Amino acid sequence: MDSNATQNWKHSLIYLTSILAILHLMQTHLSRKLFLGNETVRIKKIANIPLRFRSDGTFKILQVADMHYGSGSITRCRDVLASEFEFCSDLNTTRFLKRVIQAENPDFIAFTGDNIFGSSTPDAAESLFKAFGPAMESGLPWAAVLGNHDQESTMNREELMSLISLMDYSVSQINPSDDLNPTKGGVKTKIDGFGNYNLRVYGAPGSMLANSTVLNLFFLDSGDRATYQGSRTYGWIKDSQLHWLHHVSQEFQGQKQDPLHPTDAISTTKPPALAFFHIPIPEIAQLFYKEIVGQFQEAVACSRVNSGVLQTFVSMGDVKAVFIGHDHTNDFCGNLDGIWFCYGGGFGYHGYGKVGWPRRARIILAELQKGKRSWMDVQRIMTWKRLDDEKLSKIDEQRLWLSR
Repeated sequence: MDSNATQNWKHSLIYLTSILAILHLMQTHLSRKLFLGNETVRIKKIANIPLRFRSDGTFKILQVADMHYGSGSITRCRDVLASEFEFCSDLNTTRFLKRVIQAENPDFIAFTGDNIFGSSTPDAAESLFKAFGPAMESGLPWAAVLGNHDQESTMNREELMSLISLMDYSVSQINPSDDLNPTKGGVKTKIDGFGNYNLRVYGAPGSMLANSTVLNLFFLDSGDRATYQGSRTYGWIKDSQLHWLHHVSQEFQGQKQDPLHPTDAISTTKPPALAFFHIPIPEIAQLFYKEIVGQFQEAVACSRVNSGVLQTFVSMGDVKAVFIGHDHTNDFCGNLDGIWFCYGGGFGYHGYGKVGWPRRARIILAELQKGKRSWMDVQRIMTWKRLDDEKLSKIDEQRLWLSR
């Protein structure tokens, strides 16, 4: 064998070895379960992406707030009547999630924190798989942010978001990719927290906006606990997160539609956006004195720090509604400076609730307007709630936004 042939053979061997190593790493990092017993390692099941409106011009989101999942069948329920359940555990939370998915048939599921109750589980990963089990079984795309209790078990916040992003059909992200991070002085800025990302929702298939973003979903990490001026308080959304969010929003200003498919009209405004995070902002307490839809039953447990989230949303101009959790017995929507803030209401049975007050989920429905030849951009956004009662009652339907 001559020297050139030998050299080529060595390069081929190195190339083949590299490919095998990459495939091995992909299996290791993308498997749903990592070498549990004798189970074969599997690649993550990928959601049907990009997210897009249906051919009937609708896009439906199921918000699940505060599942507080523990260890499964051995985890007791809180604040339920003995007459309601013969036996109540985390399995009731699982049953409710399956019921509402089947009843509403959403296009996307948004989990807004305290997905697991860290102090009630010795294995955070196992609890996460059980909590998100119905979402993964549904095959629907879903995403999550963290609350203030998720990290109280065996995984920190970065590890939790890493695992969540690798679970079947999850479209969650740990943080934005480098090319989406704003720069300051030519240097990429670090974003506080884990779970800050934007998901684009595209127009209806076959429509003139099928390749354009018509709705943005912003997810933010509101933190857990922190110390401020020597006192313990809840976390808050930091300046770096708001700068990133404003930067992403600006990218959509005056976006043009698909040039290969002329439209009825060219949009010069940003597509509407919805925001999802866990801990409410301080201004929500003002809604106690304003008109709301739903029930305001407990004090707003927010941070002592006001980082300017509301002012940022107002200046962006595209955020039409914000969906939060944390205060389980608040399930109202109220308007602050033209933006609706809506609680999901307590979903999980291991989290605190109110005796005789059913657990609940929030539904968000975005609808497109019909052009002369095609579905166009978003025309209105609606919301309502489903109760975990015998009839899966639908309550408090309201309109959040209507395009002009």
